[in-house]
Amino acid sequence: MRNGTPHAPSPTPRALSRRSLLRGAAALGAAGAGSLALAGCGNTIAQGFTGAAPEPRRLNFWNPFTGGDGIRMVAMQEEYRKRHGDTTLKSATFAWGGPYYTKLTLATLGGRPPQVAVAHLSKVPTLAEAGLLSELDPAALESAGMPERDFDPNAWQKAHRDDKLYAIPLDTHPFVLYFHTDVARKAGLLDSSGQLADLDGPDKFADALKAAKEATGEWGGSVASIKDASTQYRLFLSFYHQLTRTPLVTDQGTKVTLDLAAAEEALAYIRRLTLEDKVIPTGVDGPGAITLLTTGKAGFLMDGVWQVIAVQDSKIKFDMRPLPRIFSDAPYACFADSHALVLPTAPSEGAQRLDLSLEFVHSMLGSSQLWAEGGHVPAWLPTQQTAAYRELNPQSHYAEAAKGAVYDPVAWYGGAGSTLQIQVGDAVTSVFTGARSPRAGAEAMRSRLRKQASTPSPV
Repeated sequence: MRNGTPHAPSPTPRALSRRSLLRGAAALGAAGAGSLALAGCGNTIAQGFTGAAPEPRRLNFWNPFTGGDGIRMVAMQEEYRKRHGDTTLKSATFAWGGPYYTKLTLATLGGRPPQVAVAHLSKVPTLAEAGLLSELDPAALESAGMPERDFDPNAWQKAHRDDKLYAIPLDTHPFVLYFHTDVARKAGLLDSSGQLADLDGPDKFADALKAAKEATGEWGGSVASIKDASTQYRLFLSFYHQLTRTPLVTDQGTKVTLDLAAAEEALAYIRRLTLEDKVIPTGVDGPGAITLLTTGKAGFLMDGVWQVIAVQDSKIKFDMRPLPRIFSDAPYACFADSHALVLPTAPSEGAQRLDLSLEFVHSMLGSSQLWAEGGHVPAWLPTQQTAAYRELNPQSHYAEAAKGAVYDPVAWYGGAGSTLQIQVGDAVTSVFTGARSPRAGAEAMRSRLRKQASTPSPV
């Protein structure tokens, strides 16, 4: 691709103003860039803040991955290095969340961004609006071996803002259902072929949790509620959007459109599981919810796919499926977000190194099988549709959930780890634990959203 592969010219880089700085940093909820130990101007981080000129064939890549994801990301980069020894790839890893997006914002506004970076698709609208991302030409991507038809349609659509492409999806990570195989068998929830029985519908799922509770003598299922508003938000949004496709907010987050009746019904079902049927405990945190499953004290766990490695490490027999369709009033839905590769706005075409950047992105997509081992559903269909991926157990068993992915509504206070998730999630928790009725919880949710919607965007 670097040697003469045709591509459409990149657009003229957009000047970044103080207004863009405020929009990019404050809207992402960042508290500050923090201190950095810069070990010389050749350091990829130092370049972003000191203005040192990078080497001509150097490609800088930033990401927020640590732990198991970090190990896999390093391995994917090594695959690129093996195939492209003439390129110097320099990678920097930052803490997930606000600190990462703050550093990315400041480096871009300072005219020294990395050529490629990771971003959540739920954050892309805010980043793009702030002028922090380069618009991508689909024709250039196709010339680089990445045509639209090779991407998951939901993730591809979410990578756009105002019909313009700003990100290249890497994965979808939905909210799913884990189950302890031995508990499910004891509870009579496996069919003759050893597969989990159909759990769709409010009564079928509740009955399955009751059967699992009888089998464990403890609990039917588990989901985090203590100091975990984001998990509570994901649970609620999944059920809410099975009832309606009406977003929580519209008009860039300035108008509250929450369907109060649907919110109340979703919350009533959550309350049924915890306080009426008493099949899910109300007082466990994230690690505790996983432990209940792995110790056989709960038959099911509702959580994100990113917990698959933690459950595998316990050595129990388990499997995974998409979150059941509790309600059928709307198309199947479950909460999800996606990691994507973006090209931060560069000060010049030369600094962007489009050919190098797209070559690197294409290589990363080519390593999607490795990335999928960590639980992520590949957005790259040439991997998702292979026999190797279909044989990946249990990661491939919930791939269908990506088709029902619903993302955060577009709002300056939304996206991964955002104020929106915390405010809505806290209202859900108040119903989950019995502090509020479903109606009162829905009204509290609407009130909190109205407060956020009336707060001016920090620009």
